[in-house]
Amino acid sequence: MKRVMKMTLLLAISACGDDGGAATDAPAVPDAAPADAAKTDATSFGDPLAGVGTVELVEDGLLFTEGPQWRDTEGDLLFSDVQGNTTYRYVPGGDVTVFRMPSANANGLAIDPMGKVLSAEHGSRSVTRAATPIATMLGTKRLNSPNDLVAAADGTIYFTDPPFGINPATQQELDFNGVFRIAPNGTLTAEYMGATSTRPNGIGLSPDGATVYVADTADGNLYRFPVGSDGALGTRSLVSATAGNPDGLAIDTDGNIFVAVSTGIEVFSPSGQRWGLISVSPQPANCAFGDADHKTLYITARPAVYRVHLAHAGLPRN
Repeated sequence: MKRVMKMTLLLAISACGDDGGAATDAPAVPDAAPADAAKTDATSFGDPLAGVGTVELVEDGLLFTEGPQWRDTEGDLLFSDVQGNTTYRYVPGGDVTVFRMPSANANGLAIDPMGKVLSAEHGSRSVTRAATPIATMLGTKRLNSPNDLVAAADGTIYFTDPPFGINPATQQELDFNGVFRIAPNGTLTAEYMGATSTRPNGIGLSPDGATVYVADTADGNLYRFPVGSDGALGTRSLVSATAGNPDGLAIDTDGNIFVAVSTGIEVFSPSGQRWGLISVSPQPANCAFGDADHKTLYITARPAVYRVHLAHAGLPRN
C-alpha cells in the first residue's frame, strides 16, 4: 500500500438547488455562487461547507474501502477493505495497520456504548460484536448481507440488509431487503421490509437520536424514519433525492447529512435542502467524522481513504 499524506483532489462546493444530474465518477464542476435556499433551514452554525479544506489522500492501494469509524478512546480510525477481507486501523500522523484479518468481509463498522466494535459482515451474513455474531437469522431465514449499521446511546443497533454480498437469485432467503433493529436485550426486528428491488444502504442517527436516516442506492433517495420511545422505527418518509448512487453517510452536530454519492459527498440539511457537494473521485462509498475535535471527514473511496477538514464538528457514528 502507498500512503501519501497531502494529495490534493478537486474540491467543488456546488450551489444549493443543483439539479443533481446523471451519475458519473468524474469530479463535479464547481457551480456558481451558492444560493440561499438551504440557509432558510434553521441551523446553529449555518452552511456546514463554509470553510471546508482541501481533500487529502490518507491511504491507497486497497481494493474496496468502506465502513469508516472513529474511536475517541483509542484516537484512531477503523475502516474496512471489503474485498480485501481486512479491517484496518489508522492513527493520524502514523501508519495504517491491520486491525482484523480475516474480517468476514466486514463492511460497515460502529462502536457500541461499551466501546466494542460492531461489524456488518458480508462473508458471515451477520452483525457481530467483537467478532461474535449477534444477528444472523430472522426466524429460520438467513439475513441477506448486513451492510451498514449505527448504535444508539441505549445500545440499540440499526442496520441495513441489502443483497450486495450474495447472489440474490440463488442465496437470498428473505423475500425483502430491510432495515433491522437489534434491541439492547438482543431481540432482532425487521423495521422496514422493502421490495427486493430496493437497496437500503447507508444509515445514520440524528444528534438527538430521534431520527434514523437511510440511503437507498436503487432509487437514489435519502429517507428518514422517526424513532419511537421503544426504539422502533415509524413510517419512512423522503428527505431528498440525491445526485445518484447514494451509499454511506455521516451526520454533523447540527443534523446535516453528508451522503456518499456518485460524484462525491453531497450535503443536506435535516429538512432535505441541499447545501452542496464535496467532489471526490473515484466514487466514495462512505464517510465519517473523526480526529479529536470531530472536524475531519474521512472518506472511503474504492481503493483509497481520504480526509477533509471542516469548520464544524460532526458525530463520530457511535
